Amino acid sequence: MPSTAGSTTPTGTVTRPEPSGRIRRFSTAERMIHRATGWLMLLCLVTAACLYIVPLAQLVGRRPLMVTIHEWSGIALPLPFLLGLLSSDFRADLRRLNRFAVYDRQWLRSVRRRRTSPEARPAGKFNAGQKIYAGWIAGAVLVMMFTGLLMWFIGLLPFISRTSAIFVHDCLAWAIAVVLLGHMRKAFEDPEARLGMRTGHVSRSWAARHHARWLREEPVAGVPEKADTV
Repeated sequence: MPSTAGSTTPTGTVTRPEPSGRIRRFSTAERMIHRATGWLMLLCLVTAACLYIVPLAQLVGRRPLMVTIHEWSGIALPLPFLLGLLSSDFRADLRRLNRFAVYDRQWLRSVRRRRTSPEARPAGKFNAGQKIYAGWIAGAVLVMMFTGLLMWFIGLLPFISRTSAIFVHDCLAWAIAVVLLGHMRKAFEDPEARLGMRTGHVSRSWAARHHARWLREEPVAGVPEKADTV
């Protein structure tokens, strides 16, 4: 579609001025994916607690409803990710998360030695800990879905007993709860990181301190944002 008279920007493209001293870290699509996945994961954990922990189960009651909500929120959990593949920004960040650089090993060594200076912990857009967390949680969700389906559809794979599926599902659920609490604790310790996920922008000083490699590797990190096509 041609641009309207007097316009220098093609129709359908939205540009926004970057806030002073701030750069774009996450697109609108990425923030929506994170938010939707977080709410679905929380729903899974809360309903699981209402089914598994006896005092909560007695307080809430309505076990069939909790089971239904738990099952369908689990089935829906991958949907934000799958829809997010339509976003080029999301796909680009997936490639970053899947790439382990030499400086990521340095980051891990510094964590092991408890060195906290920014120079000791170099990072691109995502640090090594965030990359490991993303890979682990993605694998854990797949295993939870697989074992959940085995529990839901008894006899789906006769060579795997329902008892085994329940054992793996329950143990992994506790592991996910612990890891998510750690993820949330780290987020609450870093208000600027939370602001970046909430608004999409972070300060250049914060990026230079915690993700200096990102600024060097992505010279266009501060360019005007285009509307997401999702």
